[in-house]
Amino acid sequence: MIQITNYLDELFPNPRCELNYTKDYELLLAVMMSAQTTDKRVNEVTNVLFKKYKTLKDISKAKLEDVINIIKPIGTYNKKALNIINISKRLLEDKNGIVPNDRAYLESLPGVGRKTTNVVLSNLYNESCIAVDTHVSRVSKRLGIAELDDDVLTIENNLNKKFPKEKLSSLHHQLVLFGRYYCKAKNPKCDDCKLKDICKNK
Repeated sequence: MIQITNYLDELFPNPRCELNYTKDYELLLAVMMSAQTTDKRVNEVTNVLFKKYKTLKDISKAKLEDVINIIKPIGTYNKKALNIINISKRLLEDKNGIVPNDRAYLESLPGVGRKTTNVVLSNLYNESCIAVDTHVSRVSKRLGIAELDDDVLTIENNLNKKFPKEKLSSLHHQLVLFGRYYCKAKNPKCDDCKLKDICKNK
């Protein structure tokens, strides 16, 4: 695993989430919206959404139709728009508008599952969490960290076992970026990859 972390450290020495946010709730909402779409597309709609609704209270009082119109480019927008408003209401009612370091609570919010919670806890609270998205899943399977038929929870557990706890937060970003720009689903950049000797995608 040292070979993997050394190469990822070389490629991405200072990895960060590519979703744009300035407030805790903005990250939570952006990650929830990022399911089945790209971070780039989410950033385009949140740029409009968070400029129009400058506070969590503003979002909680937004008209559903207005939110739908703003986030239409990201797909499954009807459900996500409803989630945006309801998450905002819940945070205000339950937590005074603060996104808490509380896995059980976060996973109780509409549209928020384990993957979203892991991203939020890792970025906001530097918790040792690793979220398994399509990129992390693909890279893990190609590099022999996981088997081809492993589900996301099995992959997450494998990563937790095989890598140091203090590396998990940055490793998540590195695996996402590696999968997004190098170890792509189609036309991966294998020729120059320093991990091709351990890769199963041959």
